[in-house]
Amino acid sequence: MHVSSGRWAYGLFLALVTAVLWGILPIKLKQVLQAMDPVTVTWFRLLVSGGCLLVYLAAVRRLPDWRRLGPRGAWLVPLAVGGLVGNYVLYLMGLNLLSPGTAQLVVQMGPILLLVASVLVFKERFSLGQGLGLLVLLVGFGLFFNQRLAELLTSLGDYTAGVLTVLAASAVWTFYALGQKQLLSVWNSLQVMMVIYLSCALLLMPWVHPLEVLALTPLQGWLLLACCLNTLVAYGAFAEALAHWEASRVSATLAITPLVTFAAVAWAAWMWPEYVHAEQINGLGYGGALLVVLGSALTALGPSLIEGVRARRRRGGAR
Repeated sequence: MHVSSGRWAYGLFLALVTAVLWGILPIKLKQVLQAMDPVTVTWFRLLVSGGCLLVYLAAVRRLPDWRRLGPRGAWLVPLAVGGLVGNYVLYLMGLNLLSPGTAQLVVQMGPILLLVASVLVFKERFSLGQGLGLLVLLVGFGLFFNQRLAELLTSLGDYTAGVLTVLAASAVWTFYALGQKQLLSVWNSLQVMMVIYLSCALLLMPWVHPLEVLALTPLQGWLLLACCLNTLVAYGAFAEALAHWEASRVSATLAITPLVTFAAVAWAAWMWPEYVHAEQINGLGYGGALLVVLGSALTALGPSLIEGVRARRRRGGAR
């Protein structure tokens, strides 16, 4: 079993770096999607990230050994590849129909769905604290969508389709996460990401239009490169954060990602109103967003909170 290094401050820093990078990513993607289709954008991101990892691992002679995977583990790679491809493409399709903040908030359902899948597949425990966090999160979603709740429940316009598409992206992401979790028992995180990224890029080849990159403005071109590097650096920082800090606390820190997006959108809309538009959300909606973040954090920290209470009770009883 993996034990964190105990360098919690460094782990916190890396988790915050990940949250910031993931928080600003949809703003950049939104601009690139004006000239490129979601599949091609996804292909570029995966190809550049996977290519960089391939060069690095080849240079240090640590390319993955496929023999270690074995016949029983061979199905894990297609599972993770299909899940990540579906997640990336569906998320961009949904982002085309939604604002960056809304898309990023709906994505918070991904870890919740992974939690449910882990309970069903790996028979992990579901604590009272996690149940409370899930309840807070669902209430938060209800408040966040207060202005368009009737539209979500009664029609299938662009807004509803966007929300459902991002929910689908979150659902298929669980297959990637479950597959990656098992692959990490065979390869390290960089090896797993290289195999998955390059396999995803190869899978998407028949549907990509690489020449669309020529239609990008200089600004959009730089933003596409930033998106590619974001994929590489953010996931690297995330993996490294897990090496130095408990997974529950890393996940709780990453719950602030939607707030980073809302703040970044507000700042970008003020600085560059011709490119970025402010979120159309009322005060109740922002309160709901805060509850979603709180619920996500409680769900991630649920087991730790319960264990902490039990430990204090045991110490008190010992006296």
